[in-house]
Amino acid sequence: MCSGSFAKCLGISLMPLSIVCVLCNILLLVPGGNSVDSEHITVEVWYFGGILGSGVLMIFPALVFLGLKNNDCCGCCGNESCGRRFAMLSSILFAAVGVAGAGYSVIVSAVAINHGPKCLFQFNDTVQLWDPPFSNGDYLSNKSSWETVCLKPTGVVSWHVSLFSVLLVMGLVQMALCAVQVVNGLLGCLCDSCCGGSDGSV
Repeated sequence: MCSGSFAKCLGISLMPLSIVCVLCNILLLVPGGNSVDSEHITVEVWYFGGILGSGVLMIFPALVFLGLKNNDCCGCCGNESCGRRFAMLSSILFAAVGVAGAGYSVIVSAVAINHGPKCLFQFNDTVQLWDPPFSNGDYLSNKSSWETVCLKPTGVVSWHVSLFSVLLVMGLVQMALCAVQVVNGLLGCLCDSCCGGSDGSV
């Protein structure tokens, strides 16, 4: 398969993943579907792993990958293959940006799942606090405590775990796709493939 065509397929795959990640991050701003004060929102949400890492930083490589199929491969110094190789090389650089962005989202999501959500819980007989009541992911295997420990917002634990888990999985998929494009770009550079006006193929 032509390297440019394959890169376009990767770009098409990355776009909906980026949109899903942005939506998940936005939904995390309303924990449990409830409007709360900003200081009551889990701190990892404000790191915007889904919006910045798997969203904005992923849009650039996705657009570059989409454009490779129709790259005119104008060449340089009269050598058409030079332009082809440069296009594929640039895709490798943008793929690295994508890996970095998705990696950031994965790390933020993993830390958020481990820490748990911020919620109102009974600290002692007389004091209630807005803080993460869990630590070190110990709550993940004890679902019965999710609703009893967190008093408000309602359903915040399942909301938190579900959305950050989606971000974690989507980030890993994005990293894998960008890593595949690094290999594809290297093959495109070495084999000088550029479909569209050329008979070269990989």
